[in-house]
Amino acid sequence: MPELPEVEVVRRGLERWVAHRTVADAEVLHPRAVRRHLAGPDDFAHRLGGHRVGTPSRRGKYLWLPLEDTDQAVLAHLGMSGQLLVQPHETPTEKHLRIRVRFADALGTELRFVDQRTFGGLSLHETTPDGLPDVIAHIARDPLDPLFDDEAFHLALRRRRTTIKRALLDQSLISGVGNIYADEALWRARLHYERPTASLTRPRTTELLGHVRDVMNAALAVGGTSFDSLYVNVNGESGYFDRSLDAYGREGLPCRRCATPMRRRPWMNRSSYFCPKCQRAPRVTQ
Repeated sequence: MPELPEVEVVRRGLERWVAHRTVADAEVLHPRAVRRHLAGPDDFAHRLGGHRVGTPSRRGKYLWLPLEDTDQAVLAHLGMSGQLLVQPHETPTEKHLRIRVRFADALGTELRFVDQRTFGGLSLHETTPDGLPDVIAHIARDPLDPLFDDEAFHLALRRRRTTIKRALLDQSLISGVGNIYADEALWRARLHYERPTASLTRPRTTELLGHVRDVMNAALAVGGTSFDSLYVNVNGESGYFDRSLDAYGREGLPCRRCATPMRRRPWMNRSSYFCPKCQRAPRVTQ
């Protein structure tokens, strides 16, 4: 699943190429791509026509296109392989094109939603007074948000009876962090993924948040992480932060700090990558 840096790369591209353009018409080529829009494909396409797209917004991994002069927004769920591409009209149709949005101007480009595995999609939702689609109003701010409250996050960690990686992936506590960047930040902070959150001191929480922000900003600088060329920006270009990963995907390779072979462990239908020497497992108390 794309995490904050990959979604922010897409958002920036949409801000440059799609913001403040008026939709001429929309075409849904596969009904699964709008399955979260309960009124159906025809209603989705009809309700987009004639509206002007505002500045694309993001919270955590969630991206949406507000429709100006309305209280509605198009929420994009990229799923496992969803891509929002800005293409010239004459570009051949992609094999897995699901939705096409044309604009009422002479710029010669259109917005395409391409999704090989059809786990993602677009849907239209009412917005809250804060401008969020109502279905994601419960999502916490992300660590790159200027209004993210570090102290409140620390206190929430201390109250929870959970472990640190579970907390980092809890979108009601902190949004935008997924499996890859959680492993990277924990490696940088020398914290084991099963460390109880109640054991974190305020300085340790501050240090961890600093590493979360650093790794996300570093990923943003190179376009995010693309292992299989499915996560791309609006021009179809892949990011290459995977070349700089210190933990994720490095099972058996030497730790970049101490040269101990990195390990992988199954974790919540995912994998956790860590250094057994730098990231000591917490003691099990009886």
